Amino acid sequence: MFFTLLLVTFVLSFSVSAIVVRIFSIPIDQILKRIIADEISTAWLKYLKFAIFVVGVSAGVRIYELEKYITPARWDKDSKVIELTQERWVLEIYRTIIESLQGIAWLLLVFFIFALIAFVIVRFAEIRKQKTDN
Repeated sequence: MFFTLLLVTFVLSFSVSAIVVRIFSIPIDQILKRIIADEISTAWLKYLKFAIFVVGVSAGVRIYELEKYITPARWDKDSKVIELTQERWVLEIYRTIIESLQGIAWLLLVFFIFALIAFVIVRFAEIRKQKTDN
């Protein structure tokens, strides 16, 4: 049962990450093309997509949290392994979706903050160049 839960959380977090990549690919590509304005922006886009998958899966599949289903608590000698009931399955699935989205949201927030700073710098340089050309 544990292996099924591990597989389900992996597939679910990977799917959530794929949906987010699909939704945000075009806006991220446009931002990178505007900031970088070179062919290397496609490489950055691929890297960011990869990072979204890594963060989404690692945040969604919480190995340390799933250990409670195969090992008893170490600090309590009388503890038992927690049983995977239907309610726990629903909770773990919900937690996987939320944690994946939360991890990806933090990644994208950091990216968009740095992209905004870079955009301001690029824009300032363009305005400055226009003034010196005139």
